[in-house]
Amino acid sequence: MKKVLVLLGICTLLFNASCNSHKEEKEESVKFSVTSPLKTDTLITKEYVGQVRSIQHIELRALEKGYLQKIYVDEGQHVKKGQLMFQIMPMLYKAEMQKAQAEANFAEIEYKNTKALADSKVVSPNELAMAKAKWDKAKAELALAQVHLGFTEIRAPFDGIMDRFQVRLGSLVDEGDLLTTLSDNSKMWVYFNVPEAEYLDYKTSNKSDQQKKVQLLMANNKLYPYVGLIETIEADFNNETGNIAFRATFPNPREILRHGETGNIQIISPLKNALLIPQKATFEILDKKYVYVIDKDSKVRTREITLAAELPNIYAVKAGLSEGDKILLEGLRQVKENEKINYQVLDPKNVMSHLQLYAE
Repeated sequence: MKKVLVLLGICTLLFNASCNSHKEEKEESVKFSVTSPLKTDTLITKEYVGQVRSIQHIELRALEKGYLQKIYVDEGQHVKKGQLMFQIMPMLYKAEMQKAQAEANFAEIEYKNTKALADSKVVSPNELAMAKAKWDKAKAELALAQVHLGFTEIRAPFDGIMDRFQVRLGSLVDEGDLLTTLSDNSKMWVYFNVPEAEYLDYKTSNKSDQQKKVQLLMANNKLYPYVGLIETIEADFNNETGNIAFRATFPNPREILRHGETGNIQIISPLKNALLIPQKATFEILDKKYVYVIDKDSKVRTREITLAAELPNIYAVKAGLSEGDKILLEGLRQVKENEKINYQVLDPKNVMSHLQLYAE
């Protein structure tokens, strides 16, 4: 019985030793993937929240008091410059104009008679001047009456699209009451805010036409089919946000864009001699980015990095790495600080080609 127990103990020791040996061999056989930053020229895309505005968007208001007699257009309708849109009951203003016309005619006749008498030396020049003044006053009152009558017709000041009516047929409107709004959507302005540092980069760079061009990502996450152009920058910074407003103009031939829409402006800028690394090779601690760098002794070292830009699946590194550094690509959770590892080095170009890199 004792011999049997001794044999079982020996077998157990041999089995454990064999398992530990296989485990050590397995650990030694694990190879981690390592790569280096890729130094290249590339393009970066920066996004800014934009507000879409018509190049002309105005309120149409009543210029005279009265009942809304006719509406010649409909909501959402295209109108041409000068087209009649609303008619306020003109009867009172027509009567006033007729009265002014009659008074002007009377004053004209009186002036002509006085002039004939003045030419014959029957009346003094002062009486002729008085008659002329009365006629001029009557003509001015006639012109004013014509203006008031014209105000009963509201016409389109430019080609545009009607908005919702704020009044209905038969409504009693007062002078200054809002009737509707009119938008000229042939071109659209998109306003977006740019931080001060990026504004300075933009102003101090050699701006080509390409750098002035922008794209608009619409609310449905699709790019607007026409390219916009940065045309103006506002005069002052917003002291509360530290931003300044840019304005880009977009053509709108298909009338996709409407006043009040939102979207994201995308500006594509070149980045020269950028150090690019895969995003998956980084980890974050307290809002700071880190990578594992492999030293000359094959040991893992933690290193903080500073980012210059973020691309799809890729980071452009501003500080913390050099072109020849080796960084751990995969298995970041399987290693510890100062741990010696067995690794294989992957060509950074091949690594990046699988991350949809768009480089020049």
